[in-house]
Amino acid sequence: MGAFEELTWRGLVQQTTSDNLAELLATPTVIYTGFDPSASSLHAGTLVPLMTMAHLRRHGHRIIALVGGATGMIGDPSGKSSERKLLDADQVGANTRQLAAQLARFFDAGEGPPVSIVDNLDWLGKLSLVDFLRDVGKHFAVNQMMQRDSVRQRFETRESGISYTEFSYMLLQAYDFVELHRRTGCRLQCGASDQWGNIVSGVDLVRRLCGATVHGLTMPLLTNSEGKKYGKTEKGALFLDGRLTSPYAFYQFWINTTDADVGRFLRWFTLRPQAEIETLEAGAQVGSGDRVAQRALAEDLTRRIHGQAELDRVLRATAALFGGGDLRGVGGDLLDEALVAAPAITVPRGHFAGEGALLVDLLVEVGACPSKSDARRQIAAGAVAVNGTPLAGASAEARLTASDLIDDRLLVLRRGKRNSYVVRAA
Repeated sequence: MGAFEELTWRGLVQQTTSDNLAELLATPTVIYTGFDPSASSLHAGTLVPLMTMAHLRRHGHRIIALVGGATGMIGDPSGKSSERKLLDADQVGANTRQLAAQLARFFDAGEGPPVSIVDNLDWLGKLSLVDFLRDVGKHFAVNQMMQRDSVRQRFETRESGISYTEFSYMLLQAYDFVELHRRTGCRLQCGASDQWGNIVSGVDLVRRLCGATVHGLTMPLLTNSEGKKYGKTEKGALFLDGRLTSPYAFYQFWINTTDADVGRFLRWFTLRPQAEIETLEAGAQVGSGDRVAQRALAEDLTRRIHGQAELDRVLRATAALFGGGDLRGVGGDLLDEALVAAPAITVPRGHFAGEGALLVDLLVEVGACPSKSDARRQIAAGAVAVNGTPLAGASAEARLTASDLIDDRLLVLRRGKRNSYVVRAA
């Protein structure tokens, strides 16, 4: 299967500027895609272009990942219903450096030719306004620019409109293609479907300024089976930076993928071959209680973004929390991440001194049982676990001491198979 055929089978081709991309991609070529440093981390939506580049790289193509250190100070109007809040140069610079480091780590784990990571501030920052307007601006007709979706929608929204700053964004992105074509012979720009107008402008500008034929390809936006933007949680964006979205939360997000979405995401976000993905999509795999397809997706993505060591740590925590294992080997920090939404209380450390705290009191206080009598019944029935260990045959007057605290600060109580509660000592 050739590169274009593989992208097509995986569902990663939305639009192309020509019908002969299969021929272009039959031999190694230079391809670029851009990333916007409007935040300090890449997010779930950027996995679509990232994995597209990973697939193309495996076919021998040379990839350029461009971080928009210059265009990030302007703001791309694509997909935005109102004017972006401009970031200052220091913040854009910091974000650019962090995204470049993330991109380097992502591609370090891949196969194929070395990936170049560039910052368009290196050339756009050196252009004078007069030269840019004379040499580039004259090739753009305002009436055509106004027909681009990203601009037209803002003109139709009279309350917000569009500033000249954002209106000029497509000129800058188009010039990036010119510069990369001149420097590296780049012949293909890839981007999400909302970048179509900017990409077409770049293809046209390369033809006008360089007399060369180059191409554009867009990928679908990350949406769920209902067409809603995917990658958002009740807490905001799903970031690839483990400091913003923990590896555990990242894994849990993908393992909870619906059956309607998991096949598509396996094709997009994993390197698994067609036959294997089709097997995972089969009825015995999707929709089963084991969630085999979802686990394959979550494991592949977590390994790719956070590494094997973090994946192993997440799997240990998942097995202990949902499989009834001992939580002491998991560690308090990871348990804090995993149980962030669980009911929790904080009690004085002195409760665990001496003879310790009565378990029935803790079960009632944390909300696991409505009364002490119910707590005693649950303990007697073996329905209560402490730190993942069931208390079979325990006394109804059982006490917990400081030696029971994980990392000297944490207790996890469980009633039944899945209802966990957290007691913190302070």
